[in-house]
Amino acid sequence: MTGRRAGMAAVRIALPLALSLGGVAAIIAGHARTVVAGAGVVLLGIGAMVWMLNWLFRLSIQSNRDREREEEAREYYSRTGHWPDEEPR
Repeated sequence: MTGRRAGMAAVRIALPLALSLGGVAAIIAGHARTVVAGAGVVLLGIGAMVWMLNWLFRLSIQSNRDREREEEAREYYSRTGHWPDEEPR
């Protein structure tokens, strides 16, 4: 695995997982009644937010790729008069 891929895996998977596990551990250690348990809930929420932001970012990238493919198909249609997946007339 390259350094860049390892870094992306760390941010996408390891960071939210570590935050969430730390939050669960704090909730258990705080017996759900102390400031430590409250901090655990916050950590759990932050872990979920980091995961969701990563997911939304990946969704955004996929959407951009779809738009680029659609634009290429429209340019092809403008040049040839038919869509790329159609038989020429």
